[in-house]
Amino acid sequence: MKILLAVDGSKYSLDAVDCLIDHADWYRESPEVELLTVHLPIPKLPGFSLAVGKSQLQRYYQEEGEARLAPAKKKLDAAGIKYTARVLVGPIAETIVKQARESACDLIYIGTRGMSAASALLGSTATKVLNLSAVPVLLVK
Repeated sequence: MKILLAVDGSKYSLDAVDCLIDHADWYRESPEVELLTVHLPIPKLPGFSLAVGKSQLQRYYQEEGEARLAPAKKKLDAAGIKYTARVLVGPIAETIVKQARESACDLIYIGTRGMSAASALLGSTATKVLNLSAVPVLLVK
């Protein structure tokens, strides 16, 4: 089974990591995990490219992404679960769903936040992933 595990470094996304670790024995074979974090693109302001080069921007995205992935990597390493890690840039929910589809994942694990009144039970990103994805989604609260 191939699982896309989407994290953002928050407690809620680490709850999804813990859930995957706790239930890894549910699967016949050890799951193939794709660990993913998505960074929103920085808005392009007039003159932005004169001050910040493309390589600097890519390095920024990679460093920020690695910082978000680090706690999840630590937990997965301690549990002996193998994974491939990716840092992508784009609209968060859409990028998660697209990556799951392109990687032929069987399941998306994602934590929920519920920070706003409009999404008190589910976070807005989790809700959007749930609505956009043809791949089954496991929400961890």
